[in-house]
Amino acid sequence: MRRAAGFLTLLLSLLLTNVTARGQAVYGNIVGTVVDPAGAAVANARVVITDTQRQTSVTTTTNEDGNFTQRGLIAGTYQVRIEATGFKAAVATVLVSVDQFSRADLKLEVGEVSQVVEVSAETPLLKTERADVAVTFTEKTVTNLPLINRRFTQFELLTPGVQATTSQTASSEDPQGSFRKVVNGQSFAGTTHLLDGTDNRDALLSLIVINPTLESLSEAKITTAAYDAEFGATAGVISVQTKSGTNDFHAVGFNFLRNGVLNARNPFTQFQKIRGSDRYIPVTQYNQFGGAAGGKIIADKLFWFGDYQGTRRNTGGSALLRVPSLAERAGDLSGLQLNIFDPASGDTPATRTQFTDNKIPTSRISPQALKLLSLIPLPNITGVVRDAPNYVNSGTIKFNEDLTNTRWDYFHSQSLQFFGRYSFADYRLDSPGIFGFAAGGRGFDEAAPFAGISRTRNQSLATGFNYTVNQNLLTDFRFGWFRYRVNVDPGAAETTPAKDAGIPGLNNDSFTGGMPAFLLNGYGPGGNNGNQFNFGYALQFARCNCPLRQNERAFQMVNNWTYLQGNHSWRFGIDYRYAKNLRIPSDRHRAGELQFNAARTQGPTGGGSALASFLLGDVSVFERYVSTITDAEERQNRFFLFVQDNWRVNRNLTINYGLRYENYRPQTVTGAGKGGFIDVNTGEVRVAGSPGVGLDLGVKPANNLYAPRIGIAYKVSEKTVLRLGYGRGFDI
Repeated sequence: MRRAAGFLTLLLSLLLTNVTARGQAVYGNIVGTVVDPAGAAVANARVVITDTQRQTSVTTTTNEDGNFTQRGLIAGTYQVRIEATGFKAAVATVLVSVDQFSRADLKLEVGEVSQVVEVSAETPLLKTERADVAVTFTEKTVTNLPLINRRFTQFELLTPGVQATTSQTASSEDPQGSFRKVVNGQSFAGTTHLLDGTDNRDALLSLIVINPTLESLSEAKITTAAYDAEFGATAGVISVQTKSGTNDFHAVGFNFLRNGVLNARNPFTQFQKIRGSDRYIPVTQYNQFGGAAGGKIIADKLFWFGDYQGTRRNTGGSALLRVPSLAERAGDLSGLQLNIFDPASGDTPATRTQFTDNKIPTSRISPQALKLLSLIPLPNITGVVRDAPNYVNSGTIKFNEDLTNTRWDYFHSQSLQFFGRYSFADYRLDSPGIFGFAAGGRGFDEAAPFAGISRTRNQSLATGFNYTVNQNLLTDFRFGWFRYRVNVDPGAAETTPAKDAGIPGLNNDSFTGGMPAFLLNGYGPGGNNGNQFNFGYALQFARCNCPLRQNERAFQMVNNWTYLQGNHSWRFGIDYRYAKNLRIPSDRHRAGELQFNAARTQGPTGGGSALASFLLGDVSVFERYVSTITDAEERQNRFFLFVQDNWRVNRNLTINYGLRYENYRPQTVTGAGKGGFIDVNTGEVRVAGSPGVGLDLGVKPANNLYAPRIGIAYKVSEKTVLRLGYGRGFDI
């Protein structure tokens, strides 16, 4: 605890005395060495660095070793001009990327400074200034590489060491097309997403909040190892920058269209025409359209950029399963070739008697079961025996999205620049079950058979400035905010089918509406995820965690400083975040999940059928997710501090070393009774607001979360660089 307090005091004092660090998450850097014809260092040479697209310039000088460093540059193309007394001016063009050091090593020629030598500065194939392992995707790359869904997150999977986990979030909660990613075998929860240097990750599911459109993306860097102390990750850092306007007006429009005209039929599920049409294949259409534009308001000063992307997608699919036949609905189960026993005739299978001819008397059939079955279509495949699939249906999943971004940059002076960005994403997913929205069932997407209705609206705001105090001292400040909001509901959530069928206690209010889940285990081949007869809504077969209410908000303030001292580039920073979260899930459908097992109608010789148990109204398992409070939220303060030095020991050796400190304050709930957990020592549930239990539930914070980082880059030759690193991190 004392060490934590001491470290906090040290860094805060450094912040107050203007000796703290500029963040690398937004800007890039140019470093270089200036030498004379003999290879000796040229000290005090004037270095003018000009943004070729915006005509803004910054100026620095070389130190006694001929080295110079310029931080805080927006990604883009820059002209580097070197001037020194007794030498011709040298000019080179350098491409700057975010969170990277671009080199501009120049050899001056003897002559007048009025004379200019154009230097062809090729982009080096080897990175010599950093030890991190990273891949950068430029604007040109993301524009030219073909992506079938045009989502940026597909590029993440092109990075060595990155792969999607086998367990992904349901499409209803992740319409933005994120991935749970494993980076070099680490937990998916340890990956950090940044957008313009601000947090862009849902900490609960580790999903990207704003999936940037390709037209708005300027550059993306995916770091998988040896990242700086500025970044609090345990697996990887995915940093994305949005485009800025330039002095020249640029605009683009696009429209992409795919349809199912040339799609092949599925011989198992599309062997007969869709009822009411001459089609075998359901309608499939993917239309994505939009545009982007950017330019200047005030030349060399104020720039703007904006874009919009819309998607209208209809995805057709088919599903095949077993439904009860007309005879079976009347109680005649002889076609199943199974012996059916009366559970009322004995408490154990050994004492039960068999129904005559395996037919359940009409008087014994549950009227509620018959009422529910009236919502289920009859078989439409003939010649089926036993419990083979006898029903096929086709449908279309409707998905609409609207995405927009706008960014503004103001270059007040060479010393002071501002930026601001706002992003908005709205997603609407309507996915019917195989029996329609009212009766539900599994969805039509075989890979992710979600059935239900999802409405998601995500937003993100980032703004900040960077200021050059003097040639050796720089600072920047960023404010970020995002909201990840998703509502998932079963189809026809406003209806009360269980109540209408005469089943009490299921459809009780607006949060328990829609069809409950009915699972007839073993009736139909394939199990719960195959062709078994299930209807209603449940996470197991319809991938519907519904109803669900998620509203996560996060506020962030970052202040970083850079202090240049000889060949050292010191960086210090503080990052404060305040998280607010509401998540009301339904891992078991709140209207209830009723399972029917064959065991209830088995006898001395076995047999039994889940359908028989269902017709008798004999429930084997009942589950539901219950909470009397649907507005329970959490709050949390998070503090991060770091200090780091980028030390250019000589022209071949660079050492990056630093220390990060993290402090996650205990979460608090928003009121008495709105949170609790089990005390493992007593087995009791500690409820917030109860005697002796505060809103933080008595949780003690960890005050010893120190994360050291070190990286070494050594240039063995022009063709070989040796890099190594070590780091420690913490997963929230």
